[in-house]
Amino acid sequence: MVRSRKKARRLVIDDATFLWSVRHQHHVEQDRGQVCREVLAIGRAGARGRVRIVFQGGAGRLVPDGLLHSGGVGAGGSWLNLHEPGTVRALLDEALAGGWDPNDPSTKQIDGWLLFDAVSARRNAPQSV
Repeated sequence: MVRSRKKARRLVIDDATFLWSVRHQHHVEQDRGQVCREVLAIGRAGARGRVRIVFQGGAGRLVPDGLLHSGGVGAGGSWLNLHEPGTVRALLDEALAGGWDPNDPSTKQIDGWLLFDAVSARRNAPQSV
């Protein structure tokens, strides 16, 4: 059975449930025209706050543009898949460590490329047994 692309997914961490989704957007910039970007939106269930982690395409920064799969972002030979719960967890941990408060009723927007290296290193590190 195929999952609905419009329905938020659940991520349970300890006693907190977070809802998240990935969207592809086109953004118009005055000097560059239309630019593709992937947006990961996360919120804690029952809380009003949201964080939007935005990966915008650009020089050396790859996002889906008809050639890459949905949710794929890459830079410098490293890749993340925003549809993987482990990647979402790592990005959520970075956002929380950076001061995002799920109880703040506003929506915080974060440049995903600022988190990319830390999350990529964490996701691609060898697993110890």
